[in-house]
Amino acid sequence: MNLEKLFNKEVMSLDTYIMFRLKEITTKLTPELKAKNRAPISLSMGAPTANPPKVLIDRLKEILDEDGIHTYSTPKGELYFRKAIAQRMQKRFGVELDPETEIFSLVGSKEGIANLVRFITTPKENELDKDVIMVPDPCYASYLQFIQCSGAKAYSMPLTAENDFKPDPEAIYNQIIKDGYKAENIKAIFINYPNNPMGVSTTKEYIKTIIDFCKKHDILLVSDAAYCDLYFAEDEKPFSIFEIDGAKDVGIEFYSFSKPYAVTGWRLGWVCGNSEVVQRFGKGKSTIDNGIFKALQKACGEILNSEEGDKYIEEGNKGYKRKQAIMVKGFRELGWPIDEKSVPHTTFYLWLPIPKRYKSAFDFCEDVLKTSGVVLVPGNAFGVHGEGFFRLSFVCSDEQLQEVIDRFKADGFTFN
Repeated sequence: MNLEKLFNKEVMSLDTYIMFRLKEITTKLTPELKAKNRAPISLSMGAPTANPPKVLIDRLKEILDEDGIHTYSTPKGELYFRKAIAQRMQKRFGVELDPETEIFSLVGSKEGIANLVRFITTPKENELDKDVIMVPDPCYASYLQFIQCSGAKAYSMPLTAENDFKPDPEAIYNQIIKDGYKAENIKAIFINYPNNPMGVSTTKEYIKTIIDFCKKHDILLVSDAAYCDLYFAEDEKPFSIFEIDGAKDVGIEFYSFSKPYAVTGWRLGWVCGNSEVVQRFGKGKSTIDNGIFKALQKACGEILNSEEGDKYIEEGNKGYKRKQAIMVKGFRELGWPIDEKSVPHTTFYLWLPIPKRYKSAFDFCEDVLKTSGVVLVPGNAFGVHGEGFFRLSFVCSDEQLQEVIDRFKADGFTFN
């Protein structure tokens, strides 16, 4: 029997997510790499390696003994969890949100974005009849897979140094129409600042142009703010779109606990913003899951507005700034042309060009892995405009990061 034929063609055309593919390849190569003193060092996954705040772990242990904590929750999230989120949004951004109508819990922001795409698009067979979502390019690789799985069209918005990583939405909209897609099928525009994979940020003035664009064309603005708490300079502190007039009329924003509190495996997040969109999204979600484990909601709701939580984020960011400095210094010594102005002050990523002697990012990353045991991500995994670049995550120990530089030097991986 061939049961694979039961899957739709979009799912059949999917490959395993790039990070898990890299993990599989690395596992196969590990014995060979260890034999030549090049045990794998992973700079691929964007996941903190530190332990979560101790106060969070201790509080979770206490909560586990509470009566009723192990029963079903609700997809919307417990009221104490939503109130904690509202308090955090006010404290962090000065943004007022109604915990009853403008906040909805998520089993991680990735799950929320995937379900949103499913809810706002309808699969179409004919290419030019497809619903369209405008996405940054390069972008978080999962956006492309979410949209592909839903039978919709991901339309590229190039992020380049030439456009200061601020694509012109009106020009791209006009090109979509020129290409033959229908205006009424352009459903949403995704933005992601601070950006994965590039680490770049943006300005409130630019976001205002996006808001005005969405109002003009009746398009949903979807802001992925997963990295908003990872920053190194107070004067470049990331902001919420809801700090800008009119954003709540057209937009929603996704948040994650994973990055700031190092709880990637716990799977918690939230979506907030336009009440009509949040409530309609919630009706769809109510058919899919029964919400987050209540003990996690209670413990994480408390850490959101605690002094210990804020201190943890502050110390973590100091560590990432130090790790970034190790990598920038090392790659400069290897000949990479890293201008101080181009070094991001957010996230734990570096986005660098491949050496000129390589024809593709994949070839470079494959060579580095097989020779030096260092796991990098080829830039074209994040979109066609990522070709010629690679992404590294500086989340492992300082000693491992220095080991990466030492291996590059010993194995001849220089920029020129």
